[in-house]
Amino acid sequence: MQAIRSLLSKSLTIAGSGPCRSRPLSTTSVLNMPIQVGNPIPSVDLFEGDPGSKVNTGELFAKGKSVIFAVPGAFTPTCSKDHLPGYLENFEKFKSKGVDRVVCISVNDPFVMAAWGKNLNADGKIRMLADTCGDFSKKVDLTVDLAAVLGSVRSKRYAMVVTDGKVTALQVEPDGTGLSCSAAKDILSVI
Repeated sequence: MQAIRSLLSKSLTIAGSGPCRSRPLSTTSVLNMPIQVGNPIPSVDLFEGDPGSKVNTGELFAKGKSVIFAVPGAFTPTCSKDHLPGYLENFEKFKSKGVDRVVCISVNDPFVMAAWGKNLNADGKIRMLADTCGDFSKKVDLTVDLAAVLGSVRSKRYAMVVTDGKVTALQVEPDGTGLSCSAAKDILSVI
């Protein structure tokens, strides 16, 4: 287990992306620019529970307030011990701040995401959405190449608030640092 953590940390550090930050709205026109505060959420089909259950992000996040957090992989150490459990522990606090839904996204298959959610008792609280081919992660331009340790390009670790289809807060972790700004407590402070 320690060897996996070490490899994951080294791989994330090599990919590097700078310090944790909220991303302000920019008027620069650049291809493949990461999503920023003020941008609309892209419309991508993700999967919940099985490959037959599509969930379109454009439709899901069009109305109301949502918290999305993304992780590099289901069942990975930081994701399972700290990131997802923090959102579960603070679920009622999110609801009290007017959050309609809390969603976890990861580049995994829907069966793995469902099993991970069940394993951590997320049913009925956190929606576990599989970004099977990384399409959502690519559209928001928050990917990291973890082929050496997890077999593919994965999602960076981040959290965002989406209100009526637009990003209103975004916290992206510096690669290889674990949880420094995308934990539940960090997002609760910006809602």
